[in-house]
Amino acid sequence: MTFSIAGFCPRSGQYGIALSSSSMAVAARCPWLMSGVGAVSSQNITLPSLGPAILNRLAQGESAASALNAVMAEEPWAEWRQVTVLDAKGNSAVFSGTHALGVHHAQQGAHCVAAGNMLASTAVIDAMVAHFCRDPEQALGERLIGALQAGLQQGGEAGPVYSAGVKIISSESWPLTDLRVDWHDSPVDELARLWQLWQPQSDAYLTRAINPKAAPSYGVPGDE
Repeated sequence: MTFSIAGFCPRSGQYGIALSSSSMAVAARCPWLMSGVGAVSSQNITLPSLGPAILNRLAQGESAASALNAVMAEEPWAEWRQVTVLDAKGNSAVFSGTHALGVHHAQQGAHCVAAGNMLASTAVIDAMVAHFCRDPEQALGERLIGALQAGLQQGGEAGPVYSAGVKIISSESWPLTDLRVDWHDSPVDELARLWQLWQPQSDAYLTRAINPKAAPSYGVPGDE
């Protein structure tokens, strides 16, 4: 029902997750991020509370593998879950239960981890990791969305997808980017379109939050 990639950029300190699904509003339930701590994607038969539980352990200094193993050991329905984790150093861990749906696969790469279920093939996940790792100098959002597109080009889910999203966090406590396509016939393409609109404005919104006096004009009627 979902394919996702979590990535870390050592240059910017940003963490991010991009994902797509046949289910509605996938980005409302699956991706979890904490500044300076890490990223978690809870998918397959999603349990949103796994994200905060794992992030809390990462915040206490546990590694990705340790935090994931500890939380999943206490989850009675663990075998129905698929979870990926990145810790503060960009190290990754992944769990795919025995009841993960359809063709499922996971792969870890340099500062990234991708996973999916009900896939067209395992090549979907391999393509996502390969794309993310291809150009480490590229902005994190570009790499994440490009990886999602690469997975879709390999077939994505076995059936059509209808929702997608990308979430990125930097040094602030709130997401730097949080774009969602909750229902669309081509959600990954729509997400890429939204990113192209959002990316040139993202720094301005950050400036407005931190230092309104230095903020650029809103460029809307009434803000002369």
